[in-house]
Amino acid sequence: MSVRDDAAAIAGELSELRRELHQIPEIGMDLPRTQETVLSALQSLPLEVSTGSKLSSVTAVLRGGRRAADGSSPVVLLRGDMDALPVEESPGEEFISKHVGSMHACGHDLHTAGLVGAARLLAARRDELAGDVVFMFQPGEEGWDGAGAMIDEGVLTAAGRKADWAYGIHVMSSVLPRGVFAGRPGPLMAASDGLFVRVIGAGGHGSRPHSALDPVQCAAEMVTALQTMVSRRIDAFEPNVITVGTFHAGTRRNIIPDEAMFEATVRSFNPEVREQLAKYTVQVCEGIAAAHGLQVEARYEQEYPVTVNDAAEAAFTADAVRNTFGEERYFEMPTPVTGSEDFSRVLENVPGAYLFLGACTTDDPDNAPSNHSPRAAFDDSVVGDGAAFLADVALRRLAV
Repeated sequence: MSVRDDAAAIAGELSELRRELHQIPEIGMDLPRTQETVLSALQSLPLEVSTGSKLSSVTAVLRGGRRAADGSSPVVLLRGDMDALPVEESPGEEFISKHVGSMHACGHDLHTAGLVGAARLLAARRDELAGDVVFMFQPGEEGWDGAGAMIDEGVLTAAGRKADWAYGIHVMSSVLPRGVFAGRPGPLMAASDGLFVRVIGAGGHGSRPHSALDPVQCAAEMVTALQTMVSRRIDAFEPNVITVGTFHAGTRRNIIPDEAMFEATVRSFNPEVREQLAKYTVQVCEGIAAAHGLQVEARYEQEYPVTVNDAAEAAFTADAVRNTFGEERYFEMPTPVTGSEDFSRVLENVPGAYLFLGACTTDDPDNAPSNHSPRAAFDDSVVGDGAAFLADVALRRLAV
């Protein structure tokens, strides 16, 4: 039987695992129940399993039956992230989250179940493998840099030598039709940075603004000016995004507060532009504050780098999808997306590729709720295909 056939045979069990995980979403780096569930799912497999010291990670190594005795054989790393989001799930699924205020709104439950599936498929074929496979079950993707933490704890060398290739997939509740894989060479996802601003004024009565130093008006001007800066200081052919996601100030409408604070996410694809944004965003805030006689604390923090698919690996994975699932199941993306991903940390160190997989529950992906929505829904019938893809690329790379 083919890998795809074997994946189809266990797809129901993987779906059950996904639904179990969906009901126990956990946020950040500490995912004890999720980790326990993954360890239980891997227990019967011939794997060398270890857990993280500073995060609830699981690293499992499968030793190929045809690997070289001197440890020089190649290594493939496969990754699945496990954490959820602080989102209150809208009713809809029979297996709705049991953790109030937490939801697998980005489909990481499918990623985890799919990676377990890949481990099962490859363990059944270990005698065919002329190398080792590392399974990277990662917490903390959603803003916690769990990939960086796992790299610090040695996941890239878990097999005894550095991984030669790395692959992963991300499911989409919208945009892509169900079952379609999508990828591209080069930049796939944006770099993600944060801008943190605290405007310090002098409070007073709302009816006498001239006797105070109003931080709200000043901060609001900064928010608007940042959007103008993007179009006037950065090359129009260099895509970038600044979105202010939080703005906090004041207690009542007739009181001018002492301070106002806002935070923004900044996305870019070019390292040079990233440096320009780090410089110009702070300049804008400091300049506006000075013009109004206020003080400001503006801090720019680089977070995740650009997710870049190695050109050869992007072509390799595209061919793998076409050969395994059919030509119609692969879509070459004309442009990258402005979402970000800490698998970029892995791809900075190891050549590989990251693909998207459509998991929309309807036939109208353009209008379906997107990832991170409290109404996001994922069709777990694609989990088997995700597992088959991950297993297939490992088998192709480690073929004798």
